[in-house]
Amino acid sequence: MPLVRLKPRKARPFYGRHPWVLDTAIAAVSDYPRDGDVVDLVSEDNRFIARGVLNSRSRIRVRLYSWREDEPLDAAFWRARLEAAIALRQTIGYLDPAGGCRLVNSEADGLGGLIVDRYGADLVVHVTALAMQARLDELLPLLQELAAPRGIVVRFDEAMAKREGVTLAGADGATGNVLRTVGDVPTEPVFIEEHGLRYGVDLAGGQKTGFFLDQRENRKAAAAYMQGRSVLDMCCYSGGFALNAAKLGGAKEVLGIDTGSRAVALARANAELNGLANVRFETGDAFKTVAALNAEGKKFGAVVLDPPKFAANRQALPEALRAYERLNAGALNLLEPGGILVTCSCTGSVSREDFTYILAEAAAKARRPLQILETRGAAPDHPFSASCLETEYLKCFICRVGG
Repeated sequence: MPLVRLKPRKARPFYGRHPWVLDTAIAAVSDYPRDGDVVDLVSEDNRFIARGVLNSRSRIRVRLYSWREDEPLDAAFWRARLEAAIALRQTIGYLDPAGGCRLVNSEADGLGGLIVDRYGADLVVHVTALAMQARLDELLPLLQELAAPRGIVVRFDEAMAKREGVTLAGADGATGNVLRTVGDVPTEPVFIEEHGLRYGVDLAGGQKTGFFLDQRENRKAAAAYMQGRSVLDMCCYSGGFALNAAKLGGAKEVLGIDTGSRAVALARANAELNGLANVRFETGDAFKTVAALNAEGKKFGAVVLDPPKFAANRQALPEALRAYERLNAGALNLLEPGGILVTCSCTGSVSREDFTYILAEAAAKARRPLQILETRGAAPDHPFSASCLETEYLKCFICRVGG
């Protein structure tokens, strides 16, 4: 087995089962392994620590999967990990055939670089690491056997491909971020049900894997505060928070805003699908729209902020923090006294403590008293790993603003 030897005093995180070995921690690599090969991680004095997969083109030089020296990373290993992940979703009651569910959540399920979402009878596989891309021919038949989908769409975003050194062009003749398809994949949106609402999901062209499954429980929780309110859902995508506010929450009226015309068209279709006439959707930039609504003196009983990731890495964190503060301060000024702010961050480098501080600064800037009622995270089919706290990315705070 090729060996990756650590520099002195670099082993502690990996004995603690952190799965990412950065290039800066490595002293030497033996036997000239190729990218995608299995390697053993050893301490400076050559003691075994863990087993993983090498990628010389990534800052995460080795992704670790096993801490047992007698455990090969073979088909039986991947099968056991997939079986355990699917069994967890069965345990928490998320395998409704008509619904959506995250079956595999990367590092949190011991399968770093692999995300699998189920939408009804179909799967979307989102590959985020070369280690998993190199094993698709092994993993996809296992998913077919264990999950019995009608079809599978395999996706890989361009930014991640660049960081991992993976070439997308020419993969099975596919274009864009679809690497390949397996089985009978529908070309039209598929439909899922969540909390009594139906949604169309674009498997090949939608954001991420087609739908934000991680906000499942937050959409329902936020709806409980919306009775009789006029609601602004900013960065609404396909209308999840907006439709829950209208149907489950009893909101008086809902306005959803998103930058993407494709997302807005899907949101409108979802509102029509659910027979909701008091919800409308428009295209617009979040910052410009909030500023324009404030200039008009517009007020809402509730505002939902669910923007996309503002920072891809820690170097971009200061700018991201300023953007969150500006957006939240603007939203607070749009709220009536006693109004509800549901504000989210999916930026992994923004900690829960950071986000609380952002809200404090935004409240001070807006000169509005703010009470934090609930602090929430991703749905339980999106667990995070205690050994890799970077996997806790989603923050959702439900707040009340004073006069």
